[in-house]
Amino acid sequence: MSEIEFINQIPVNLSSIRKRLRYTQREVAKIADIDSNYYAKVERGISVPSLKTMIKIAKALDVSITDIVGY
Repeated sequence: MSEIEFINQIPVNLSSIRKRLRYTQREVAKIADIDSNYYAKVERGISVPSLKTMIKIAKALDVSITDIVGY
């Protein structure tokens, strides 16, 4: 998997996990204590979260970082 494919998989996986859990983007952002506009950009693939932010999102969704990155 190339670096670009790796990075492009993050929004796809986040969206899928969030929808499976029936959360809105705003709810995930609130639980993760991050800005909802920023989270939306992450899900759209406009922004790539830092490791610290990825950990917050993973905890909010009760999944591992591996689930988010799909690796």
